[in-house]
Amino acid sequence: MSEIAKKETDNVASVERTRSTTTYTPRFDIIETDEELTLYGDMPGVDPEDLEVRFENEHVIVDGRVAPRQEGREHVYGEYGIGDFYREFRVNEAVDANKISAELKDGVLTLHLPKAEAIKPKRIEVKSE
Repeated sequence: MSEIAKKETDNVASVERTRSTTTYTPRFDIIETDEELTLYGDMPGVDPEDLEVRFENEHVIVDGRVAPRQEGREHVYGEYGIGDFYREFRVNEAVDANKISAELKDGVLTLHLPKAEAIKPKRIEVKSE
């Protein structure tokens, strides 16, 4: 099983206060198969133009901004983060960086991180004499 370092979150997008702004942490699910790691991120209201995804030094970094929505209305309760967001994962697998792909559909960011051929499980044929 892959070791992926991540921050724990509760039921609400967690918020980190920095020097000049508030940054929230979107929630992700991570699925591993023999072929790839797939990350599913909760990104309601995010436009692809406001989203940056990078892979550098064994880290997947997702950051961007969610524009305010439903302006002029008073929220009774809100769980979705508005403003800047940031999430970083350390991937201890050998990932084929040239084949990483990302798509944003219906408020869900899907990242495909294909494993390098060298670390994929290989079936070894056992011969009998």
